[in-house]
Amino acid sequence: MTHDHDLVLRPTEAQTAAALNPPAGRNGGDLVVETLAGLGATTVFGLPGQHALGMFDALRRSSLRYVGLRVENNAGFAADAYGRITGEAAPLLLSTGPGALTSLAALHEAASASAPVLAISSQIPTAGLGGGRHGYLHELPDQAASFRGVVKSVHTVRTQSQIPSAIAAAWQSALTAPHGPVWVEIPQDVLLAETSLPVVTAVDATPDELPPRPELTAVAADLLSRAARPAVIAGGGVVRADASGKLRQLAETLNAPVVTTYGGKGAFPWHHPLSLQSWLEDRHTTDFLEDADVLLVVGSGLGELSSNYHTFKPRGRVIQIEADLGKLESNHPALGIHADARLALQALLETVSEREDPTAPERVRTLLAQVSDRIAVQELTLEQEVLASVRRALPAGSPSFWDMTILAYWAWSAFDAHAPNLMHSAQGAGGLGYGFPAALGAAAADPSRPVLAVSGDGGALYSIAELATARQHDLPVTWLIVDDGGYGILREYMTDAFGEPTATELTRPDYVALAESFGVPGIRTSPETLETDLAKALAEPGPSVVVLPALLKMFAPTHLGSD
Repeated sequence: MTHDHDLVLRPTEAQTAAALNPPAGRNGGDLVVETLAGLGATTVFGLPGQHALGMFDALRRSSLRYVGLRVENNAGFAADAYGRITGEAAPLLLSTGPGALTSLAALHEAASASAPVLAISSQIPTAGLGGGRHGYLHELPDQAASFRGVVKSVHTVRTQSQIPSAIAAAWQSALTAPHGPVWVEIPQDVLLAETSLPVVTAVDATPDELPPRPELTAVAADLLSRAARPAVIAGGGVVRADASGKLRQLAETLNAPVVTTYGGKGAFPWHHPLSLQSWLEDRHTTDFLEDADVLLVVGSGLGELSSNYHTFKPRGRVIQIEADLGKLESNHPALGIHADARLALQALLETVSEREDPTAPERVRTLLAQVSDRIAVQELTLEQEVLASVRRALPAGSPSFWDMTILAYWAWSAFDAHAPNLMHSAQGAGGLGYGFPAALGAAAADPSRPVLAVSGDGGALYSIAELATARQHDLPVTWLIVDDGGYGILREYMTDAFGEPTATELTRPDYVALAESFGVPGIRTSPETLETDLAKALAEPGPSVVVLPALLKMFAPTHLGSD
């Protein structure tokens, strides 16, 4: 009698022959790229360095496509976006010490946004590991310690035979909900040494599923079915789990209004009768959600931005579905369900009862009218017209990537993403420089459609070197730079707090001339011609830059007690 656990896949004669006679000239780096290919990777990002040359040399003998950026942090942002767009673990190849550490801010963003990035770094030679002070170039006492507080898991390799299993374990970790960045480090001598190990072929790294506990979804379904005023907050976990269709089914079954967080943009149709859109930094929306007698929170930890800066105080029963265990009930008591959003929503769909509520669409319309009236009295026509022009110019199926800039803050609340997974920003960790390199990563994932990047002039200077990357790989990214002569949002914050700004004003280049020096077409536009100029740039093949000199303002906050 044969049991399932006794089954072993036996190699064919050809596979056996290939294993016994591996190609000559391979090294530890070949084991890295062979494992990545065996896992299904097709594209890698990164930047070479002395200790990592074994990996980069192996790329010559690989079918993997390499997209090299000019700064490691930007390479990390590109890998982050590739992971968000494809749902695959995006390989990021890095060198030791300074090269590795320069990626930390990007990995912080990937961790905050649950983007699957597989960072593979070199290390000093094996003899130097262990915390001694041997004087190797790029030496750190404990390089991995710098990453443990940022990434999901750390995997240190010391021998060539450990490479395939370590990378496979990291891949599985990156793609198990909640997704996130992982770290693998391999010493220089292990990468460079010739290997006699057979070519890596089939690699099993199937992500673990995270289903909900049925007794919890049964209670949640009962609460929602009997609710008088249910509401839903849909976060980024809905987008990452590809669960927007199930969310819509559930909302329509329950007649429950839905608001999406900034990380959950597109998780629910913008113009649906039950859509509260994304106006989370608004007291009217906060009041509406506080009034719900049962509030379903899916794929969100209700952090600072999603809770109107922690002013949100729910009065009803909260049900929280979250794949990140540390976020369950971290801000509010709830019926916490540790699960992937898609699996949990499916369980609820199978158990909730249909709920009639003809008042729900009218309550949604009233709320949106209140928000609109609040914005209208602030005389922010320019900002609304600029954002509307961007929306009209951007093709419906094209993704956009937004840096930390005033127009992006408007977009969080007021931009219709059109569909899940089409609008992304750096609001997870809040670092500058995300927009353009992330857009390059998205274009590498799907070059058949144009991609939009949006930055302020301050954030643009973080990633200006990547114009060379865009040109070298001919990536279809149009970069909109809103030039207001400084760090615009910090200028506002400081003026509001102290009466005048300090350290916010910038000397900056002529961005159009600078773009053209890289061989990238550039144009200076105006609010009146933005839609036409941006649409034209997006329609042209390859990269382009559109510069909008404009001083934009933010709408007034409501978390400080103002209305």
